[in-house]
Amino acid sequence: MKTRRRVAVAAALMIAGSVAVGAAPANAATTQVAGESYYDTSGQCPVIAEYSDYPPLVMTGDLTGCWYTNVEDDMTTASGFYFETGQELFVGSVNGGAGGTFTAVYGFQAKYYADSSEFRGRRQHPIVTGSGTGGLAGARGRLDFKHLVQNGPVTYVYRGHID
Repeated sequence: MKTRRRVAVAAALMIAGSVAVGAAPANAATTQVAGESYYDTSGQCPVIAEYSDYPPLVMTGDLTGCWYTNVEDDMTTASGFYFETGQELFVGSVNGGAGGTFTAVYGFQAKYYADSSEFRGRRQHPIVTGSGTGGLAGARGRLDFKHLVQNGPVTYVYRGHID
């Protein structure tokens, strides 16, 4: 059972890197984005029940708004590696433009210490083509998050592109 689940999670992580990210038309503009995010501890982001597996992230930098997570599968290895896949929702704007939403599939990989604190982690987020609404209608691209683990809350640095 564990082997089948590991194969399924590994396949999902490979697919997450390529699913829903089609080639952009030659005339499409690519916007490079970067910034930081952190868990919302002040209630800035309203709760969205379908995406409440983690507290929402407050997005700062080129993306401003809230980032929500729906975990679909996870697995921890005996050596402490953790793998997770799912879908996420961004509600906000890019570079101060018109607000909207888009969803992304994601793959998350992390290594934890024996005390369950995170040693390092990263996530890949291909935007689901056709999922955008409002000012983000037609959004596609990919965002990558790196977890900066220090003495205190984890900061999530992101970078990527949105077409």
